Amino acid sequence: MTQQGVRWSADQVLSLAPDAASRKAGSKLGAAGPWSEAGSCGEGTVWGLCKGSGSKPYQTVVDIADASGPAYKCSCPSRKFPCKHALGLLLLWSGGTDAVPAGQPPEWAGEWLEGRRKRAAEKQTAATGAAPGSADPEAARRRAERRAERITAGATELEQRLVDLLRGGLAGAEQAGYGQWEETAARMVDAQASGLAARVRELGAIPSSGPGWPVRLLEECALLHLLDQGWLRRERLPDDLAATVRSRVGLPASADGPPLRDSWLVLAQYDTADARLTTRRIWLYGATSGRTALLLSYGAAGRAPELALPMGLALDAEVSAYPGAGQPRAALGEQFAPPAPTAARPPGMTPAQAAARYGEALRDDPWLDSVPVTLDRVVPAPDGDSWQLADADGKTALPLTSTARARPGLWRLVSLSGGAPVKVFGEFGHRGFTPLTAWPEAGGAVSLC
Repeated sequence: MTQQGVRWSADQVLSLAPDAASRKAGSKLGAAGPWSEAGSCGEGTVWGLCKGSGSKPYQTVVDIADASGPAYKCSCPSRKFPCKHALGLLLLWSGGTDAVPAGQPPEWAGEWLEGRRKRAAEKQTAATGAAPGSADPEAARRRAERRAERITAGATELEQRLVDLLRGGLAGAEQAGYGQWEETAARMVDAQASGLAARVRELGAIPSSGPGWPVRLLEECALLHLLDQGWLRRERLPDDLAATVRSRVGLPASADGPPLRDSWLVLAQYDTADARLTTRRIWLYGATSGRTALLLSYGAAGRAPELALPMGLALDAEVSAYPGAGQPRAALGEQFAPPAPTAARPPGMTPAQAAARYGEALRDDPWLDSVPVTLDRVVPAPDGDSWQLADADGKTALPLTSTARARPGLWRLVSLSGGAPVKVFGEFGHRGFTPLTAWPEAGGAVSLC
């Protein structure tokens, strides 16, 4: 049950936007002007009619009480979820009760809600009634063996290509262009080793990428060689490291860890996209367990993933860990209540402690690009042509990544700090620190994504 007196902040609403264009367009619709017949009810539903370019207003409804995150329905033709009208309606609702008074949903909104809850009940019944062990385990074993054989052949071929590259000299990689790397990546896709294919594509983007590219290329070749050898000798590895190698190569895995129930603070949510897939990353922090977990969800190219959890809210739920040494990835299990506002914050550490944490994590997973880190009492400061987060109580600092420097969130962070210390959550690795969420010494969470 969503309490009418507790409404999300505008920043929490905008953290749901699938992209910057939706965030900007939704912000323009967060005023009462284009809306009519808006309302909300204690069951966690918000609805309204938004004037558009046509003769009929768009019918927009949001189910805030859905435990896996808000669900949306709008009669507009947009393929984005949430669309700008849903974002505008939630912004209007977050502003107070005058523009979105309490009431009963209209028929069109009620029909959609009833249909959603009926389908959810049917899905739960089907899942409960499914016979365990109905799949043929012998057939599954044979499929796994065939795939492992294809990956082994792909890894062996990739090793030979790395040998040829080093024998011919790294300068040849610049002259050959990206085509040879794309061909090699396609061979890894044929071998069903999507993880190897992704790393090969990253390798192909390094030549001619700026000063020092030969050193970066050699480093990435070494990591790729290490992953190949890990796969070819996986039977000799400890179980956790072998699971990490399987994951890095691209083999799917199930979240087999025991369910852990906690009050999970939603630290950050952001999307990355390529021509084939949109990947959503949601970082959680368990208030009791002290564990940081990563939820991954996917959407076809051009479409946002379904799972959405507003930054800064808390979720009473279970999560189960995926196999692998030091892996933060988890699967969201049973949810006992919708996301709700909270004053909780994760504990922080110094920049020096963050660097030590990343070093320790590399022992378990040498291919790890970054680790989740919350920095306490840091100040954003310019560092020549770059920026860094400096320890307000010491002499250490972490450089920001090029990705962070290109985001508007950097200037939001600078404005939020104003020279005073702030708490910042983000991802830290060998490329630097990428801030995702910040908390001033007094005030709520602010998204930097």
